[in-house]
Amino acid sequence: MNQSNNAPSISYSQQDAPVEPEELVVAKETPLPWKQIAPLVAMRLAEPVNFALIMPFLYRMIEDFGVAETPKDISYYASMLFMSFSISQTLTVMYWGRLSDRIGRRPVLIVGLIGTLAVSILFGVCKTFPMAILVRMAAGVFAGNAAVMKSAMAEIADDTNRSRMMALLPLTWNFGSMVGSGVGGVFSNPATQFPGLFGNSKLFIYFPYLLPCLMGSTIAAFGLITGLLNFKETLIKPTQPALEETVGSTEATPLLAQSAASSVAPAKQNSIKSLLTPLVVRVMVTNAFMCLAYTMCDQLYPIFAATDPRDGGLGLDPRSIGLSLGVEGIVVVYIQLVVYPRLERKFGVLYCYRRGLSFAIPYLVSMPFLSMIALHLQTQAGTSATSMLIEKVVMWAILMSIMVTRITSNVMAFTSASLMITNMAPTRADIGFMNGAQLLAMSVVRIIAPIVSGSLWSWSIKHSFPFPFNSHLVWMLSAVLIAIVLKLLYRIPESVNKFAADQTKPITSVEETDN
Repeated sequence: MNQSNNAPSISYSQQDAPVEPEELVVAKETPLPWKQIAPLVAMRLAEPVNFALIMPFLYRMIEDFGVAETPKDISYYASMLFMSFSISQTLTVMYWGRLSDRIGRRPVLIVGLIGTLAVSILFGVCKTFPMAILVRMAAGVFAGNAAVMKSAMAEIADDTNRSRMMALLPLTWNFGSMVGSGVGGVFSNPATQFPGLFGNSKLFIYFPYLLPCLMGSTIAAFGLITGLLNFKETLIKPTQPALEETVGSTEATPLLAQSAASSVAPAKQNSIKSLLTPLVVRVMVTNAFMCLAYTMCDQLYPIFAATDPRDGGLGLDPRSIGLSLGVEGIVVVYIQLVVYPRLERKFGVLYCYRRGLSFAIPYLVSMPFLSMIALHLQTQAGTSATSMLIEKVVMWAILMSIMVTRITSNVMAFTSASLMITNMAPTRADIGFMNGAQLLAMSVVRIIAPIVSGSLWSWSIKHSFPFPFNSHLVWMLSAVLIAIVLKLLYRIPESVNKFAADQTKPITSVEETDN
């Protein structure tokens, strides 16, 4: 009698609990299928490189356009460029995700790479602000590959290697951002930076930002060629009798995929209404707030770094900005490939998400204080060279420490958000939609974030308000948002740690036992 009364209170995660010890003993990580992963990573590299390479020279480029009345207004125009990209991405990302669910991942990825290649070159020849806006909007149209690649990666993974494989995409993003930032900082305005090589080049004198954009388009071309020659379709269509006919069965093929090929036909797509359950919406809203906080500061940083220290910035040149953005990428490989997969397999996605966010608040609070050191260096110009060198080394050491903390937090938060939403797809046929919907939500946030951070930054440095309404305002606001996200994460059930598409009972059923 007592057992009967207690039975309904057992949750989905509790029901599966007895199986977990056996899985921990028996399950062995499936070797990664590098023949599919390598071309996917090569294709993924194009977007972060081309997105990040404009960061170091964006301040100078807008200054050259002559649209800003004062240097304090440049952040507002920079935010408009970021916003134009996000608007077009928001309007098209769901289309790309759903289209890839119907016609396959490969053709959608190829189209995206062709577009990325073209708009990268066009941005390098922009001479007016309206033209730059149009090109950034075109770039956003072809920026739907992120969701499609997440779907493809999930389809070639199984439960034993999914966290490691899904971590490769944000790893590629961060590595590509590092490369792009370095390229943009070192090779912008080459006629001035490398007069011996490009000093007489009329092309690069007239288009000072074309060279890094050409380099970015070369990366896109490499990804395009690699994808065309080596990437095989990962989407299994219902008309295909067996998975082996499409993907092949090798030692590198996930064990789960092989068993699925011989026993079960691919599931049909669920309706949008059935997919957007209260739990899914809650997770997407939480991820959106997280994205808002990070995007506000990530897109403000190059402007903050270039702004005069008297106005609350660091006063760095494009090369130094590129260096500061690039050095942090050195630690990404270790965190992404070693630290994160181990933590995720031992503690779960939610734990990694929370730990990642806990690193964000210290970095956000401390970043604007670096301006005080930069201002002291500026006002002490002409004093002892040794003392200035020491102060500069101290400033860069602190800056690098903050940037490493930032990238650690960023990697753990965004990887967890991506893995969590993939885990919640009820069937493999819905993975594309789920990732597309998440990217849509984040794209909407990325429309809001740059205009908020850019406007608040311009407003805060134009007025002499006390702390925290001075140059610290945007950073402090982002820290508050991160604290809110941390609180929201404790309302999400642990069941999101499991890949629902391989469970007999949908993960969304835990909504009944949540709280």
